[in-house]
Amino acid sequence: MEYIIGAVIGVVAGLLIGLYFEKLRSGAAYKTRDEIIEQAKKEAENKKREMELADREELLKRREQLDRELNKDREKLRDSERKLDEREMQFKERESNQNKQERMLEATQLKLTERTKSVEAKDKQLDRILKEEQEELYKISSLSKEDAKEMLLNRLGRELKSETGALILKHRNELKEICDKEAQEVIGMAVQRYASAHTSESTVATVDIPSDEMKGRIIGREGRNIRAFEKATGADVIVDDTPGVVIVSAFDNVRRQVAKLSLEKLIQDGRIHPTRIEELVEETRKEMDENIRRLGQEAIQEATVHDVHPKLVELMGRLSFRTSYSQNVLRHSIEVSSLTGLMAEQLGLDGNLARRCGFFHDIGKAADHEMEGGHPAVGAELLKRYTEGPEVVHAALGHHDDIRADYIYTVLVAAADAVSAARPGARRETLEKYVRRLEELEAVACGFPGVEQAYAVQAGREIRVIVDAQQVDDRESAKMCRDMATAIEQSLTYPGEIKVTVLRETRITEYAK
Repeated sequence: MEYIIGAVIGVVAGLLIGLYFEKLRSGAAYKTRDEIIEQAKKEAENKKREMELADREELLKRREQLDRELNKDREKLRDSERKLDEREMQFKERESNQNKQERMLEATQLKLTERTKSVEAKDKQLDRILKEEQEELYKISSLSKEDAKEMLLNRLGRELKSETGALILKHRNELKEICDKEAQEVIGMAVQRYASAHTSESTVATVDIPSDEMKGRIIGREGRNIRAFEKATGADVIVDDTPGVVIVSAFDNVRRQVAKLSLEKLIQDGRIHPTRIEELVEETRKEMDENIRRLGQEAIQEATVHDVHPKLVELMGRLSFRTSYSQNVLRHSIEVSSLTGLMAEQLGLDGNLARRCGFFHDIGKAADHEMEGGHPAVGAELLKRYTEGPEVVHAALGHHDDIRADYIYTVLVAAADAVSAARPGARRETLEKYVRRLEELEAVACGFPGVEQAYAVQAGREIRVIVDAQQVDDRESAKMCRDMATAIEQSLTYPGEIKVTVLRETRITEYAK
C-alpha cells in the first residue's frame, strides 16, 4: 500500500513537474514569436521605404527625360520660329520691291495722264487761235476763203509737227531714263546678291623635273621616247635649255592636260619607254574622262540645273580646262547662270529656265575646234541636237547680240555675260594686246585735223585729246568729239565704254615793259 501511495505521489509529482516545464517552453515560444513578428514588421517597413525611394528615383528619371524631350521640342519650335521669321522678312522684302515698282508705274502713268491733258489743252488753244486768225485774215486780206483756209492749215500743220515731235522726243527720253534706271536696279541687285570669289586664272603647261639627266631619259635613244609620247598624247614636248622644266604644248587644252599629267606620272615612275608611255597615257586619259564627267556633274549641281543629257555634262566638264582672257569658262558659265536666274526672278520670269540658258550659253567653246563656225553657232547646234528648249538654244546663239533677240532670256544672258566678263579681276589681257589697243585708240584720235596730242588714260577707258585753238573753235571741237567717238565705235573692239574728252585752250601772253 505504501508502495502504491508512493507510486501515485511520484506520478503526480512527475505530472506537476512536466506541466511546469511545458509552461516554461510555451512562454519561450510566445516570446520568440513576438520577436519574429517585430522583426518582420521592421523588414517590411524597410522594404516599403526602399520601394518608395526607388519609385522616387524612377519619377525623377522620367521627369528628367520628359524635361529633355520638352527642351528638344522647344528648340525645334525656336528653329521653326526663326525660319518663319526669315521667310516673313523675305516676303516683306519682295512686297516692298513690288510696292516700289507699282509706285514707279503709277507715277509714270500719272505723268503720261498729265501730258495727255496738257496736249488736249494745247489743242483747244490752237483751235481758238485758228478761229481768231481766220476772222482776222478775212478782215485784212483779200484772199478767198479756200486760200486762207489752205494757208492756215499749212501753218498749223508745221506747228503741230514741231510740237508733236518735241513731245514725243520728251516722252521717249523720260521712258528711256525710267527703263535705264529699272535695268540698273535689276542688274545691281543681282550682282549684289551674287558674290563670287573667282578671279582670273593662268594656265601654264610646264612640268618640273628633278634633274637635267631626266631630260635625256624623256627624249630617249634617238628620240624614240619623246616621239612615242607625242604620238600617244597628240601634244608637243619642248625640251630646251631651261633648267628643271619641260614644256608641254597643245591646241586642245584637255589633250594638253592629259599630256602634262602623263609626263608627271612617267617622271615619278621612272620607267620611261614606249610601252610604258602608252599604258600611262591610256590610264591618264581614262582618269581625265572620269574627272571631266565629275566636274560637269558638280557644276550642274552648283547651278541647280536638272535633267541634262550625259553628253552635255561631259562638254560642260571640258570647259573647266578652257579659258577666255584667263577667265575659266566653266566658272564663268556658273556665274552667268546665277546672275541670269536672279534677274529673271526679279522680273517675274522663270528662274530655272533662265539659269539653264545662262549655264549653257558658252557650251560651244567645248567643241568649237571640232565643228565649223563660232562658238555661239556650235553651241546652238549642240543644244538643239540634245533636245534642249528653244529659249536655251536661242540664248546660246544670240548672247553676243549677233542676231535679233526673240526671247527675253537671251537679253538677260547677254547682260549677265557682260557683267561676269567686265567685273574687276575676271579677265586679263596680255601686255601686247593691251599696248596695241592703247596705240590704236590714240592713232584714231590723232587722225583728225587740228589735233595736237592724244593720250589714252585710265587703262584705255578714256581718251583725252588736245586740239589747236587757232584751227578749231568751240563748235568744231564739240563736233570733233562726237565724230571721234563714232570713229572709235566703228573701227575698234573694246570692253565696256570709252570716254572721249576734247580740250581746247587759248593762251594770250603780253609783256609789261
